[in-house]
Amino acid sequence: MTSNPSGYARVLSAALLAGGILGAAGCGTNGFSPDALIENPGAEAFLDRIEANCGKLSVGNQPLNWLLSTSNNDVVFVDVTSKFYLGQIPAAEYASNINAFYPTGTNQPALDCIFRQRAGASNQ
Repeated sequence: MTSNPSGYARVLSAALLAGGILGAAGCGTNGFSPDALIENPGAEAFLDRIEANCGKLSVGNQPLNWLLSTSNNDVVFVDVTSKFYLGQIPAAEYASNINAFYPTGTNQPALDCIFRQRAGASNQ
């Protein structure tokens, strides 16, 4: 059996990148944040607004309504977005985390919509 060093390097690089992003998103030594959907009705309403008003826009290659669905195993989007709503991370850091974890270069329309939902939440 022959090995593929460049394949191993890609896997190692991806693992290190994911670990760094999860750490930056607050998923490092303390694990994921508490379930904001259960512990904070405001965060749940914020995520509902994102789904209703931005759901067809995409982050990475996935529409927001799919990233927010319970049939999806991707917890990063909900975790980081909840932290943004709760004020645990500023908008610039939120955008940086999303763009690093979902690096397609096409996330800005979805981010702009999410920011509008957050601005609307502070007025309610």
